[in-house]
Amino acid sequence: MKLRGPWSEVKARAFLAEVQIPLRLACQGQTGFPVLASLWFVPQDGRIWCATQESARTARLLRDDPRCAFEVAPETPPYRGVRGQAEARIDVARGPEILELLIARYLGDDRSDFARWLLSRAESEVAIALEPRSMLSWDFGARMAGAVRSGRAAEGDAEPDSS
Repeated sequence: MKLRGPWSEVKARAFLAEVQIPLRLACQGQTGFPVLASLWFVPQDGRIWCATQESARTARLLRDDPRCAFEVAPETPPYRGVRGQAEARIDVARGPEILELLIARYLGDDRSDFARWLLSRAESEVAIALEPRSMLSWDFGARMAGAVRSGRAAEGDAEPDSS
């Protein structure tokens, strides 16, 4: 796997392990236009794992063409993240297992109504294994140091009109 950008592979993988935000996954649509989906993910064994329903459009498109792109980046400054290109593999057998890992990572446990609802559909869940071919990291933290306060734009930027 090729990695470009300011981060080492260790730092890029640590970032993916630490952040708890959805991954944006782009796959090839049937019309030729890219299709974008936001999915929970968990890095494991050099792969990035997601899950979705077996009947989901994303799973169907990745079966047709496993080439995809992904990005993991917070939406608040300072802007940083990892994006890349990958080959996707649908793993039917690991769907429920990966779903449980995702629930633990994003919800903390399986006691909420939402977690129970997700688990009630586990038998039709499939895992998506992304095998990165190339990754690019970026980190504008140093560049934006004077322009960021508390995750918002610098002083002097207009606040939205709430009237």
